[in-house]
Amino acid sequence: MIHSILIEGLIYGIMVLGVFASFRILNFCDMTVDGSFPLGGCILAACLLHGIPPAVALVIAFAGGLAAGFFTTLIYTRLRVPDLLAGILMMTMLYSINLRIMSNRANVSFLKVNTTFSRISAWMTQMFPSVSPEWGILLFLVIFVMLLKGGLDLFFHTDLGLTMGALGANEQMVVSQGMNPQILRGIGVCFGDGLAALAGAFAAMYNGFADVGSGTGVVVSGLASLMLGEFILRTNKISLQTLRVIIGSIMYRALMFVGRSYGYKIGLTSNDLKLITGLLIILSLIVSNLQGHTNLKQHFIRPAKTCPLGAGK
Repeated sequence: MIHSILIEGLIYGIMVLGVFASFRILNFCDMTVDGSFPLGGCILAACLLHGIPPAVALVIAFAGGLAAGFFTTLIYTRLRVPDLLAGILMMTMLYSINLRIMSNRANVSFLKVNTTFSRISAWMTQMFPSVSPEWGILLFLVIFVMLLKGGLDLFFHTDLGLTMGALGANEQMVVSQGMNPQILRGIGVCFGDGLAALAGAFAAMYNGFADVGSGTGVVVSGLASLMLGEFILRTNKISLQTLRVIIGSIMYRALMFVGRSYGYKIGLTSNDLKLITGLLIILSLIVSNLQGHTNLKQHFIRPAKTCPLGAGK
């Protein structure tokens, strides 16, 4: 149970890192994630069925996500379509593209196909027969996600990363520095969708199949994970911000597991999970607003200074 929650939390944490880059760093509402997430699984399935090694297939899946983000940026910048509508348009078109990639099949099984996770499971079974193979998958994901997080932390300390962070807060300042905001925004959106596609490829490997409908509601779950992490850990340090993204993803998966396993005791079913996700986001927003008002009051309302004894004499 624990290893399943951690594995899913880390896999979807990769996607939430992409959502963090788009929604928090760039202040760009990118709904393309709902289409780029299954895009990664569909590309992985097509590659594996054609005999391409899993590692190469993952790179191609990431490149497919980059391409999806690139076209979203083109629609936004060249056609001057609002960011929300541009993402929805791209997400809608990606559904048909994903079907085409999988030869008009909505679902492709990896039952007889070797993947990175199946190889790790086979190696774990051979070397440690008494240990669940999923612990090997978990160890691989921990190493991969920590390396990815470390790379992101380093990037956001570079001049390009700092400028990209400034773009989300104050675009006019970036323009005054002679930088093109469209290029910076395009880089961030492409990278965010690339991470979403990579997470979709990992999720397909873990589930054992690729499905064109696997991205439904993914961006909402990503936002819920993001807000859960912000609720737990409040900081302006980028290394801690990326860490809380991963923590929030694991917590969200844990809450969903509890809802699926024990929700029946209060009348909840699997059909109510989307409702729970929405309520979690609303609750996180309410708490964030309340904490923001409290901090504002503490800043402006200070206790009166007492006059020291004998000061008036």
